[in-house]
Amino acid sequence: MAGYKETPRQKMIAMMYLVLTALLALNVSVEILEAFIVVNEGMETTNENLNRKVTGAYSKFEQQYSLNPKKVAPFFLQAKAAHKLSSDMISYLEKTKYQAIAYSEGITYDQAKSTPLRDLKSKDNYDKSTNFFIGNSQDGSAGRSKELKVKLEEYNNKMAQFVDPKARGTIKGTINLKGPFHDASGVRQNWEMHHFYYTILAADVTIINKLISDVRGYEFDVLNHLYSSISEEDFKFNRIEAKVIPKSNYVFLGDTYEADIFVAASDDSQNPEVIVNGSAVKASAGMGHYMANASSEGLKTYSGFIRAKDATGAMISYPFKNEYLVAPPTLTVSPTKMNVFYIGVENPVSISAGGLSDAQLIPTITAPASISRAAGGRGWVVRVSGGAKTAKISISAKVDGKIKSLGGMDFRIKRVPSPTAKIGNIDGGVINKNLLLAAGAIIPNMPEDFEFNLNFEILSYTFLVSRGGDILTRDIRGNVLPQDIKSIISSMKRGERVWFENIIARGPDGNRRLNNISLVVQ
Repeated sequence: MAGYKETPRQKMIAMMYLVLTALLALNVSVEILEAFIVVNEGMETTNENLNRKVTGAYSKFEQQYSLNPKKVAPFFLQAKAAHKLSSDMISYLEKTKYQAIAYSEGITYDQAKSTPLRDLKSKDNYDKSTNFFIGNSQDGSAGRSKELKVKLEEYNNKMAQFVDPKARGTIKGTINLKGPFHDASGVRQNWEMHHFYYTILAADVTIINKLISDVRGYEFDVLNHLYSSISEEDFKFNRIEAKVIPKSNYVFLGDTYEADIFVAASDDSQNPEVIVNGSAVKASAGMGHYMANASSEGLKTYSGFIRAKDATGAMISYPFKNEYLVAPPTLTVSPTKMNVFYIGVENPVSISAGGLSDAQLIPTITAPASISRAAGGRGWVVRVSGGAKTAKISISAKVDGKIKSLGGMDFRIKRVPSPTAKIGNIDGGVINKNLLLAAGAIIPNMPEDFEFNLNFEILSYTFLVSRGGDILTRDIRGNVLPQDIKSIISSMKRGERVWFENIIARGPDGNRRLNNISLVVQ
């Protein structure tokens, strides 16, 4: 058969098919895009947690430096230098991320910083983001990715200087920039092309947040290495002093004051000699145990010294002085969420009294309220049925087999606040017709500062719509938009108005009318 020759029109159609096929292959599904968003949010949370861990580790380092500056200073200075390097690197990564977003979205840098990934319009687009990171090059050298790699290489090299060469194999935080990296076909790529060539903006943001996590993780590993390089013997026992540890600095009248007195750097192989107010105190396991009867109210003081052997065997004396207060019992009763009790809900309450355990406390409350143990046995719950403006909690305690009255406190009683009726997550203004139809129901929203897990139920409402100068009214049971109402909304024109009025909701203390909702269809 003779060779077939395509017409120009057929060639054009074939080319369009190939282009369409490529576009379909490159299309990012909604599920994949959502997955990137979820992963990115997880990375942001991880970075916040890592930042807190690093901050805590530096606080620990500073504490050891304050105990023995001479021994700890070389390592602490390196730790601070590593922290500055890491913070500078993270600042650069954050700047690059927001510049990429601004370039891809066509917005300002400040707008990019304040816009969540989920709200970006071009998060599934790869053209501008690829141009930003790769540029007009085959290896990424014309885009920002090359500069980014150079910065990361410099960071890796400078951080490695803080690690003992013998221990570098144990540090896992080094950022991998050498690969090997391959594309989906197995063809080898460099770091720039592997991470940023034809990747959508959502992926680029997630990758940079992953790099921020890598940097903070590397910093954490280097910090731990520097910290472990300090021998505990260098600072743990650099200062020896007498310590007085009372079981409580607050003692009930008629009870006994108790305290442990010991040398901070003692060991249990020797018992020190403890003298309090001129008299010897029994010592065991490296510490003395002091007891005094609280027979009268007021501030009580005591002093003395501890004799213990130093490293040479010589006896060294360490003086001490302490005081404690003897007073009648005091009481603290406080609601854990607010300064009032609400009707119809479980109001959590924390009750404590100095020197007494939770198990010793016996609370009561005036009607129309009741108080009981919270689920799990921790804290208390107050329930109010209404009919009064205040309630008083009184506390007694069982001490040494006797019931003692500790006093009480008054609390106000209020109804729970009304929720705000919303549809489509708004309570008035302009709304897209499709969003209104998709919402499909009126939802009561409790105030943000109301910390109870409380739900109101919408019982009924009145639907009103303005059509051609006439007002159509319909009374509806429940909170859902019936199908005929949805049909009316579907046929509405831009600028027409609807109202939701007479919204009745049922709460824990009865029914109440909520706010009206006035909407203009967009």
